[in-house]
Amino acid sequence: QLQASGGGLVQSGGSLRLSCAASGRSFSDNGMGWFRQAPGKERESVSTISGIGGNTYYADSVKGRFTIFRDNAKNTVYLQMNSLEADDTAIYYCAARPFTSIATTRAYYTYWGRGTQVTVSS
Repeated sequence: QLQASGGGLVQSGGSLRLSCAASGRSFSDNGMGWFRQAPGKERESVSTISGIGGNTYYADSVKGRFTIFRDNAKNTVYLQMNSLEADDTAIYYCAARPFTSIATTRAYYTYWGRGTQVTVSS
């Protein structure tokens, strides 16, 4: 089970940190990802991280602004979002896959959290 939190309303240029807490054992066996879905758009990959955290991926639209990291001792993955823009407004979902490697396609993720709303006002 995945529980995402940390969303909210922020002004353009501001920051938010999303958290996703996972239940269960062997969290480090799971590659993790953050996806987002804006109104009227398909869900897209934002950032993913391997089980140990050595490999990461960022969508071009968030490179240099977002940072994904994880604390396997706390079974939690984070997404630090800086310099937020109006186009970042979306529901953000965390997801887990049953392999340690990263993947950027949503089809490779088995478990999904309920999502947390991020709204950036311009």
